[in-house]
Amino acid sequence: MINRLTDALNFQAQALTLRAERQRLLASNIANADTPGYQARDMDFSRALREATGQLPTAGALATTQSAHMAPEFPLGSARSEEGLLWSRSAQTNLDSNGVDMDRERASFADNTVKYEATLRFLNGSVRTTLDAMKSPNSP
Repeated sequence: MINRLTDALNFQAQALTLRAERQRLLASNIANADTPGYQARDMDFSRALREATGQLPTAGALATTQSAHMAPEFPLGSARSEEGLLWSRSAQTNLDSNGVDMDRERASFADNTVKYEATLRFLNGSVRTTLDAMKSPNSP
């Protein structure tokens, strides 16, 4: 029971971290909408989540061969490494070679915001349910 609860909370925590990272990427794209030559970046969220939760091996992951080895802070293929990011394709070409499509970026930002808040609500509900289950039947 505890393992299932821990696994569920860990999964949601990973999703929340990745959603925050994606929000940072999308905000950076929007902030650079007028920067000549800037190319928008994004992540494959579902792939990054599968990698973060161990359901998919990371591309180019480093093996830890001894217990004294330290894992990299952001393994290759994670959302924070450049290898794990995707280039966004612009719907139309710009004279200044800027690859930011503001309509797409705003829509992605709003969609990611809703999903971030949903993840927070799920985590809050899970914790509240667990705390309620641990209360004594005699307590108010």
